[in-house]
Amino acid sequence: MNNPADHLSEIVGDPPAAAATHALHDRRELALVAVERTRMPMVVTNPRHPDNPIVLANKAFLYLSGYSADEVIGRNCRFLQGPDTAPESVAAIREALASEHEITIEMLNYRKDGSGFWNELCLSPVRDEAGCLNYYFGSQLDVTARREARELQAAETRLLRELDHRALNVLAVVQGIVRQTPADDPKRYARTVQARVQALARAHAALAEGGWTHAPLSRLIYLEVEPYGAQNVSIQGPAVRVPASLVQPIGLLIHELISNTAAHGALSRPGGGVSVYWADDPEAASVQLHWVEHGGPVPRLGQAGGFGSRIIEGIVKRQLGGNLHLNWPESGLQADLSIPRSKLDRPLGSA
Repeated sequence: MNNPADHLSEIVGDPPAAAATHALHDRRELALVAVERTRMPMVVTNPRHPDNPIVLANKAFLYLSGYSADEVIGRNCRFLQGPDTAPESVAAIREALASEHEITIEMLNYRKDGSGFWNELCLSPVRDEAGCLNYYFGSQLDVTARREARELQAAETRLLRELDHRALNVLAVVQGIVRQTPADDPKRYARTVQARVQALARAHAALAEGGWTHAPLSRLIYLEVEPYGAQNVSIQGPAVRVPASLVQPIGLLIHELISNTAAHGALSRPGGGVSVYWADDPEAASVQLHWVEHGGPVPRLGQAGGFGSRIIEGIVKRQLGGNLHLNWPESGLQADLSIPRSKLDRPLGSA
């Protein structure tokens, strides 16, 4: 390995001719000690040599990168780049070098062991008295913790906005329930409103389990049928993620089906039951969900045309953008509905 002091003496320059020899020696030694002992990782590269290699690297840089001095001296700094280093960052550095300008940039770099870190790189040209470019001085700063804290704060801000949006949606749904539920029987009115609000609360809990981004369809269905006796309900289907915007509407939809089944349909009689199953329909680009009762009387849901059936139809058509078909064979209610895959695949925050 070359003596770093030899390269450093070129960088710091020679003192005036009148200066004593020992002053020149002291200047070079002090500069070398300062670079070596600083906690800031630093390198010096020589653009006058092919591929602008590193000619000086201090201990802090070697510690940060995990490489030894013999592994970095004579190499271009690009060995710090890796699979997820942004091409835009590399291009910006290349442009700064070509134009001989200073640049400060945050980029993802990699240590020798393959671990990544966010590097705040400051690259500056070093010129001689005539203004000619002799070296590039590069300082590095591991800003991984700072960047993660910044990203966490941004994520928390987005989450709070999302929760506020969801809370407003819930309040709007509750207002609709309170306003439209028949109030001719005060006790029945109170029970109905309370049950529907509890259904929204269960859907809200499922959303919390999914990190406020989604909830499994099977989980939403189970949470709504469990209070009415899940042992009498068969639930089958592939994994389907329901986005946050649809969790509470689907929860309320299942609640309306199961509560009417318990009050007037298959679950109102001993031996009655319900099969709930769904499947992907690639041709229709939708999820087809089927609700099939057996062992009960013909339910009053469709015959009465009550608020429950209006809620179901409104949710499926207006909020889910799907289709609904209700049929009442002798075995009990059969509800077939489709939900567009585009709705279910929507990311967090979509309307």
